[in-house]
Amino acid sequence: MTFELVVIGGGNMGAALLGGLLDSGAVAAADVAVVEPYAPRRVELESMFTGVAVTDRVPGCSAAVLAVKPPDIPAVAQAAALAGATRVLSVAAGVTTATIQAAVGDRVAVLRTMPNTPALVGEGVSALSGAVGTTDADLDWAERILTGVGLVVRVAEAQLDAVTGLTGSGPAYVFLVAEALMDAGVVAGLPRVAVERMVAQLLVGSSKLLAERGDPAGLRAMVTSPGGTTAAGVSVLEERAVRAALIGAVQAATERSRQLGQS
Repeated sequence: MTFELVVIGGGNMGAALLGGLLDSGAVAAADVAVVEPYAPRRVELESMFTGVAVTDRVPGCSAAVLAVKPPDIPAVAQAAALAGATRVLSVAAGVTTATIQAAVGDRVAVLRTMPNTPALVGEGVSALSGAVGTTDADLDWAERILTGVGLVVRVAEAQLDAVTGLTGSGPAYVFLVAEALMDAGVVAGLPRVAVERMVAQLLVGSSKLLAERGDPAGLRAMVTSPGGTTAAGVSVLEERAVRAALIGAVQAATERSRQLGQS
């Protein structure tokens, strides 16, 4: 049997992508398989995805998503090509399309994406690029896979390091802010159990407002009355260079991504 799609790697990201595909109706359960070498995880996947074939080796397929660790990408890409895949989409950081293309040969379309962890709840950001010679149809195919777990933005492959530094690492920056706000709430005298829920909703509500209206500077001005409480708080953030620190964090993560890609 030849599957329409095989997801190689049944970890969190592979499972998230498969779940998004099934939920959106982009692929039927009977047309997809998951390859996972770890037996206990295969049992978990079988219970998570009814009707999806779960196996420990790459079956015949038309296309494949490569969701394994970066050092394993060339080998599993080659296995997918040998199994008949004419398109492969890699979610591994730092492995270039040129490296994957060398493993699969010129007859396979190679695409690469950098998703982030909010994809696990269907709210991710995925940047997508293709190797030289990739067609619009190839990119459309990959975008259909990624749309199931959030926003998809097409970029040049050279920009993926910057994407890694911004949206790939970005959730950690947001979670650090959340930790700090929770600690601040406790210091101010609120019970932690209440603070955790309040901060989580603060981030959800603020993100939704930003997504719907845009203009973060305008939204900040809307809540910052001259001489008021928010102005006092924002003043401290500016004095302590929070803005510069976040810019520096993105730059450092971007540079580290470049270094990993060259190693």
